Amino acid sequence: CGDLRLDSHRGEVMLAGEPVRLTAQEYRLLAYLLHHAERVVSRSELLDHVYERGLDPDSNVIDVLLGRVRRKIGAARIETVRGRGFRLIAT
Repeated sequence: CGDLRLDSHRGEVMLAGEPVRLTAQEYRLLAYLLHHAERVVSRSELLDHVYERGLDPDSNVIDVLLGRVRRKIGAARIETVRGRGFRLIAT
């Protein structure tokens, strides 16, 4: 997705050729968004993918994770689509 690359065999994310250090949950969230780039992904879909155990859908855990990932890859890369979810933007 632009200069953002995912190597699923190594479990690495690269931004402009530099490694991005992510926690396991941040990696799962970003990998899911990368695999669905340019498509709006709902909060519940992200919850189901990132957290395999049942969490309260009103939890802000996805917002916290998105905030951390945005700081690491650039806030403009993840768009919030009000009332629908989130979309990874190719830049």
